[in-house]
Amino acid sequence: MWASQRLSDTVLGQFLFPQYVDEIATNANSASAALNKWMKTFLPKECVVHGMRHAFRDRLRSVNAPMDIIDQLGGWSMQSVGQGYGDVYWFGIIR
Repeated sequence: MWASQRLSDTVLGQFLFPQYVDEIATNANSASAALNKWMKTFLPKECVVHGMRHAFRDRLRSVNAPMDIIDQLGGWSMQSVGQGYGDVYWFGIIR
């Protein structure tokens, strides 16, 4: 949270990473490749972003976080239409 707030304070535009997203599309493959390349300098070569996403989900499930919050935090799609109704959680705040 601290890092994202600091980053947000330094960006002038609408997006934190405009090289990977704009008003029309998100270039997730390029963002993932850049993160994987950066991670290789600090972690063993078998560590990749995709594995970190799964570990993030596993850790949230291990503390019994609600599945709708897990899906939102990880950017996973909802499993049913019914999950889209009601309040939306945003980092512990219902909005």
